[in-house]
Amino acid sequence: MPEKMTKKEEEWRRKLTPEQFAVTRQGSTEPAFTGAFHDLKDKGNYHCVCCGAELFRSSEKFDSGTGWPSFWEPTEAETILEKEDSSYGMRRVEVLCASCDAHLGHVFPDGPPPTGLRYCINSAALKFSKTP
Repeated sequence: MPEKMTKKEEEWRRKLTPEQFAVTRQGSTEPAFTGAFHDLKDKGNYHCVCCGAELFRSSEKFDSGTGWPSFWEPTEAETILEKEDSSYGMRRVEVLCASCDAHLGHVFPDGPPPTGLRYCINSAALKFSKTP
């Protein structure tokens, strides 16, 4: 498991844009089809916008039609945490960065093979590094 990064709320506010802070530190969700990465097709890696931990690769990204970047698995299982989320009268599984506890999105059991999972992630929680 990655080493935990902790910062005070004020430090996160200085580091992040208001949207990034709302999503990653307060559990908000960006509107569908508005994020920078929902339809990005470039090859590369997706990192946590808060701490820089590598979370997902473009090779595991797919078009789910939901309006958010979707992946069928993380780079490594230990880079994310899953937590039951019963907000808004729904039962979902929240996905967090294991290094800094940033809210990333949710995971659903309706993805493609080989995992059958759909990690539905907010673009505001990610930064992208392109690979050749």
